[in-house]
Amino acid sequence: MAAYMSMGEAHRQITEYLNRFSYAVSSQDGKSLSRLLSISSSSSSLQFLADALNTFQDANRIIRQSEKCSQYADILVPVFRALQSYQLRNLVESYLALKKLPTLLMENYSAFIQEFRNWESAWALEALCVIAYEIRILAERADKELASIGKTPEKLKGAGSFLMKVFGVLAGKGPKRVGALYVTCQLFKIYFKLGTVHLCRSVIRSIETARIFEFEEFPVRDKFTYMYYTGRLEVYNENFPATDHKLSYALTRCSPLKEANIRMILKYLIPVKLSIGILPRNLLLDKYNLTEYKNVVLALKRGDLRLLRHALEEHEDRFLRSGVYLVLEKLELQVYRLIKKIYIIQKQKDPNKAHQIKLEVIVKALKWFEMDMDVDEVECIVSILIYKNLMKGILLTSKVVVLSKQDPFPKLNGKPVTS
Repeated sequence: MAAYMSMGEAHRQITEYLNRFSYAVSSQDGKSLSRLLSISSSSSSLQFLADALNTFQDANRIIRQSEKCSQYADILVPVFRALQSYQLRNLVESYLALKKLPTLLMENYSAFIQEFRNWESAWALEALCVIAYEIRILAERADKELASIGKTPEKLKGAGSFLMKVFGVLAGKGPKRVGALYVTCQLFKIYFKLGTVHLCRSVIRSIETARIFEFEEFPVRDKFTYMYYTGRLEVYNENFPATDHKLSYALTRCSPLKEANIRMILKYLIPVKLSIGILPRNLLLDKYNLTEYKNVVLALKRGDLRLLRHALEEHEDRFLRSGVYLVLEKLELQVYRLIKKIYIIQKQKDPNKAHQIKLEVIVKALKWFEMDMDVDEVECIVSILIYKNLMKGILLTSKVVVLSKQDPFPKLNGKPVTS
């Protein structure tokens, strides 16, 4: 911020902004209008404007005296107040300037929403998307400020309610509806941040069942974000085929230069791939700094239950925060397919009896991995493996498992786990 600005210079900066705003609206220049509303940006012109507003305390009078901008006073006054507060790092005041909660929920930026509703074309759609973004960002930062002083962070929840109303403006007919997916993605970010992911369902239904737009006609950026978050939701639902489809969709449309985004996708995609028997290479894990999965992969290759449990314990906090711990924990059943190794060894010694494996042999193999189990526990595990179609065979009362002579260890929708 500038150390000093004269009243004359401050007046000039404010007037210049108003002229640019007026021209953007009259010429229906959505890109220029969106830049003028980007409060949290590092734009030098907006920083100069904030300095001017701090110097010239009666900017509202200039707005109302402006022949071109007085009709937009309900939009410009809160924008000025929000910008001024933001530059002074008063984040709560900046957020409240955009949207007062709870009694005046649709005040301030609702004036722009109303204008947008009245405009026949979608020329201001980009500006509306900027408002949706600013509402979320300022609410997040305001909540951090509130938490730092021991107050209850509540602004982000209110921002979600506000953006649902914005979504309602966009989710109708006409060209404006293409912006509905962008606002949906902002809502996803809010709900995941707050831990209220169940609220995503109603928005998803509106997008996927109402068919307000052909999905492929939405902007690539929004499709990528939408598939990433809905993919993560499917992880919670344990719908792994859907997760695989959605996250793979996002991955194939992510720029190779956006390594942080690729890592973000892989963090959830890898556990799902592991669950269907597809193992990533160490090169991939090293490149995107996902080394926490290395021992998990190695455990699956070896059939080493002890190593898998150690890997999960070592990175438990990280896996729990990501929401993939339970997915990885269920890989234990795949690790028990070390029976395949016993089968291969027996086949080399005596091909005629390879398909008959005594449970005592499996107990000994587990002890080698320092896993203490008795025959009854192993019998239970083998029963589950057969039930889950991870192994084909039958259990005899003589404590022997008789494997199918044809494909005793089916593939898991991908390549075999132990390959």
